[in-house]
Amino acid sequence: MPADALLDHVSFDADGLVAAVVQDRATREVLMVAYMNAEALRRTLASGTMTYWSRSRGRLWVKGETSGRTQRLHEVRIDCDGDALVFLVEQHGGAACHTGHRSCFYRTLEDGALAERGAPVFDPSDVYGG
Repeated sequence: MPADALLDHVSFDADGLVAAVVQDRATREVLMVAYMNAEALRRTLASGTMTYWSRSRGRLWVKGETSGRTQRLHEVRIDCDGDALVFLVEQHGGAACHTGHRSCFYRTLEDGALAERGAPVFDPSDVYGG
């Protein structure tokens, strides 16, 4: 689908953003949730490499630009209201989360407390310093 055909149906919020739910294409595991503006969506569709809007940095960022753990787009879906997108991706490098975990959703609520599921795939200090 050409970018403009999709963009015509996206309802960006007051800040010009839309929620992007990212799933592993094979397992359907939710890897992360991010935000996109129109330019991030255009770049993602044109390149096939996931690009987002970083609210904390106030700029576009290509997933994996620092870590090398990129995401390759395989399919995009839009919800009925146009205010959320789902991306089916191939996650390269084994992990999507900056904490080193495969998914950003590695914590579960158990008996009133958060518990971690799964060990990190990489040590974030090796990638991001600190």
